Amino acid sequence: MATIKAFKGIRPAKEYAKDVAALPYDVVNSDEAREMVKGKPYSFLHVDKAEIDLDKNIDIYDDAVYEKAKENLYGMIDKGILVKDDEDCLYIYELVMDGRKQTGLVVCTSIDEYIDGTIKKHELTREDKEQDRIRHVDTLNANTGPIFLAYKDSYDIDTVIENWKNTHPCQYDFVTDEGTAQRVWVINNSDVIENLVKLFGDVKNLYIADGHHRNASAVKVGLKRRKENPNYTGKEEFNYYLSVLFPDSQLRILDYNRLIKDFNGLSKDEFIDKLSEKFEIMPFDGVYKPSRKHTFGFYTDKKWYSMKAKPEIISGDVIESLDVSILQNNVLVPLLGIDDIRTNKRIDFVGGIRGLSELERRVDSGEMVAAFAMYPTSMEELMAVADENKIMPPKSTWFEPKLQSGLFIHSLD
Repeated sequence: MATIKAFKGIRPAKEYAKDVAALPYDVVNSDEAREMVKGKPYSFLHVDKAEIDLDKNIDIYDDAVYEKAKENLYGMIDKGILVKDDEDCLYIYELVMDGRKQTGLVVCTSIDEYIDGTIKKHELTREDKEQDRIRHVDTLNANTGPIFLAYKDSYDIDTVIENWKNTHPCQYDFVTDEGTAQRVWVINNSDVIENLVKLFGDVKNLYIADGHHRNASAVKVGLKRRKENPNYTGKEEFNYYLSVLFPDSQLRILDYNRLIKDFNGLSKDEFIDKLSEKFEIMPFDGVYKPSRKHTFGFYTDKKWYSMKAKPEIISGDVIESLDVSILQNNVLVPLLGIDDIRTNKRIDFVGGIRGLSELERRVDSGEMVAAFAMYPTSMEELMAVADENKIMPPKSTWFEPKLQSGLFIHSLD
């Protein structure tokens, strides 16, 4: 059963919340981050992507980057931009995007429950990305970005959270540059905290929605600290890491679309003929956005096509039935020779937040030869895969809205 813990959050002074809040480190590159922080000295990107404050040619994994991140974090604390709460709290974190609301609870979760499978994953991680965040967390002595976790809906948990929201003032209330409303309430009542801890004790599993690398890294830092402190009791802060828990019904997964650089030696017509062996494919007037599972859009040479998987390639297996698996097993691997989509340079990915026009733009520019528009993976599919302790193909899910970094920090001391 799920363990949650209150903690003394390090967070922005109220007047600085909007200035500090920033997109997660892994959704913007260094050049984009440099542009985003112009005129924003307190943006948390100065902590999460500290290379932006160093020579542009520096290796992003250089020791100096992590030391700069530490300098920037503790500089903001020294200036009173970030302040540590005096008592253990839980925090309500609400995001509103395009009229849709999702309300989560900011907590610390247990490294042991990631290890024993109470906290379930659905993606593999890459060693280089893990090592980056391990060094970041270890150097800063803090979890600076929350892990995005989901739990199956609980009326009792929702009721406690909503009651607190309705009877207590909102601490932060602002809209990001991307247009997402951010609202935060602080739960500092020990009875309410104890009740929520008890209620989550009845939740069987938590599911990683987004942040697999951050989660794995936070756990490995905790294990490293245990080795360094052989007399640890299990109650130290390094035994826990920063998370936000959301009820699954409130979450939205967008399409995660594919772009390819070439047809692997085939002409366009030859490639379409090959596709027609496994898919019903038809020219489409206008833009084709898949409206149901097992349908795909295909764009090339300024023309959209609808694609529908033929029954014989649809499996009942929890992994093989995913649309991302159908495309990978019937197109990317056999026709295009793209075996590892995590490392192959002939494929790229675009989250659905950018729209299908981004696919058209990149194909029309000549950068890519074609694009596949996907129907989004569902939360039910994600949890079914995790419940069977299986792993989805890479780039299966794109969650929106993104959690902001900098609003909550968890010290490992």
